[in-house]
Amino acid sequence: MKKNWWKALAVVLLLYVAVAGLLMPVPRLAILNESIRNLYFHVPMWFGMTFILVASVYYSVRYLRTPTPELDILAHESAKTGILMGVVGLATGSIWARYTWGAWWTNDPKLNGAAIAMLIYGAYLVLRSSFTDEQQRARISAIYNIFAFATAMPLFYILPRLTDSLHPGAGGNPAFAKYDLDSNMRLVFYPAVIGWTLLAFWLAQVASRLSLLKQKVYEKQLA
Repeated sequence: MKKNWWKALAVVLLLYVAVAGLLMPVPRLAILNESIRNLYFHVPMWFGMTFILVASVYYSVRYLRTPTPELDILAHESAKTGILMGVVGLATGSIWARYTWGAWWTNDPKLNGAAIAMLIYGAYLVLRSSFTDEQQRARISAIYNIFAFATAMPLFYILPRLTDSLHPGAGGNPAFAKYDLDSNMRLVFYPAVIGWTLLAFWLAQVASRLSLLKQKVYEKQLA
């Protein structure tokens, strides 16, 4: 139980975010209005995605130094979880755009960059499925995973800030100015970041354990 304290914390934080995020008062900002509550869900998902992708790259680097099936599985499942968080983040962002910008998608540098980054990571899954040799698949996937992270992160966080955009966080705007996030919203937003990040690691852990069990069963069948 002591090892699972962070899972309990994730549940508590996400329940708090769900309740407080929907019921606590929010600033009445032009265009955003009540849709600003999506900030508690949309943005923290991207944080969770980023942290779990960092973990995935960490496991890939470790695999290249010390190749083991366990490290390959951890890298793979962490990447899959990151992709899931990113796709849901794109979906919630698209819904938000519909209510604030009047369109599900716009030709915006930040949106396009995020979509391209997700396609790069989607290619990671396609790449893995194209190899039958396990060691070759694991090694090439680890190399590509590092490349994908190095390519995707600038598309998410650097290039959009160098251009003008409808999306907060562009043109040098850090996206957390007084206009974007007042003191009351921070009471929900920061716990949301922690909660969604912990959820990402939880999902990756469960998926990794399941994959490890499947591998052990497969090895016993071959023995």
